[in-house]
Amino acid sequence: MSMVMEMEAAAPPMPLPGPDTSGDELFRMGLLYSTGQGGAPLDYVSAHMLFNLAAMRGSLEARIYRKEISQEMASEDVAEAQRAAREWLARA
Repeated sequence: MSMVMEMEAAAPPMPLPGPDTSGDELFRMGLLYSTGQGGAPLDYVSAHMLFNLAAMRGSLEARIYRKEISQEMASEDVAEAQRAAREWLARA
């Protein structure tokens, strides 16, 4: 089991943001996942997904954080985060 899956199993998942969530709110959620604070599990895949969505909604900070966190992630995890972002956009 991957480290991300183990962490997700340890803490209940936080709800996904709604379709009207602003770039700044998505960025703040990404920060929670990237640090494991505020009730969010430490989850780089979710953090990258949220930073990606925030960047699409105009958050310049999210672009920087997305790039930094991607350097700490395996390429498979980055791909998983990108798939999750596309799925969220399709539902939103």
